[in-house]
Amino acid sequence: MSVLLIFIDGLGIGTRGDHNPFCEIESRLFGIFQGEAPSLPFDGKLSITDARLGVEGLPQSATGQTTILSGVNAARVIGKHLHGYPSPRLKQVLQDHSIYRQLLDSGRTVTFANCYSPEYFNRKPRHLSATTVAAETAGLRLRTLDDLDKGDAISHDFSNYFLIGMGHHVRSCTPEIAGERLARLAARHDFTLYEHFIPDLIGHRQDMEWARDHLVMLTRFVISTIGAADLSRQTIVITSDHGNIEDLTTRSHTLNPVPTLAFGEGRSFIQSRVERLTDITPAIVELLK
Repeated sequence: MSVLLIFIDGLGIGTRGDHNPFCEIESRLFGIFQGEAPSLPFDGKLSITDARLGVEGLPQSATGQTTILSGVNAARVIGKHLHGYPSPRLKQVLQDHSIYRQLLDSGRTVTFANCYSPEYFNRKPRHLSATTVAAETAGLRLRTLDDLDKGDAISHDFSNYFLIGMGHHVRSCTPEIAGERLARLAARHDFTLYEHFIPDLIGHRQDMEWARDHLVMLTRFVISTIGAADLSRQTIVITSDHGNIEDLTTRSHTLNPVPTLAFGEGRSFIQSRVERLTDITPAIVELLK
């Protein structure tokens, strides 16, 4: 049994209407609306997941992601929702309780599928994402463009478009090829994390055309990943930290719940365990016992 967690930033469950780009496209995965029962491919299961964490205000990335990756209610730890990057207190939570740390302590193999550009290693940013903090504090080797070239890593946008725009000599990648590579990589480890943050960026920019185009590509990528996986031995979990792209009338995040989708052997187990962001790490750790 292995688990692949695909974290998609800024993906909430919204209502139907002109504000929601999911109404503009055919998405076999993400066409999920409030008050409607979805029909998911691959016999997938949906858990409507609370992202508010019992704290007033709009859910934010630093606290939401820390919560997903640790099982600790990060917003309650610091008394508020925190946007952007983890504070020192949240970094400590990730160092002590990350899903990587918990699984490594139980003898499991773990990896972060995303690749990092040379700029990251040459001049480390002052602010680090929750996913990076979790990987580094657990002692994981961060994947490079050499790994990407060998098919052993995935770029954050899965197409390599952003890397090419930065001037790196990497080949563009179709969603289907990227999905197949991610499935193969995940099959070699007990737990794999892949992060994709473009939907949150699109939501902040309120760009409907970009949203429609990208969500079609994202659907192709994830469908390819699931289709290439051995679902008799692998479980794929997809979740988000807060809503955003599902309501383009605002640049802000939303109060909407987020979808946690599960496919493969452990799909029913995940569905039965997950109601809040705090449930995701405990459910995966228990599944892999």
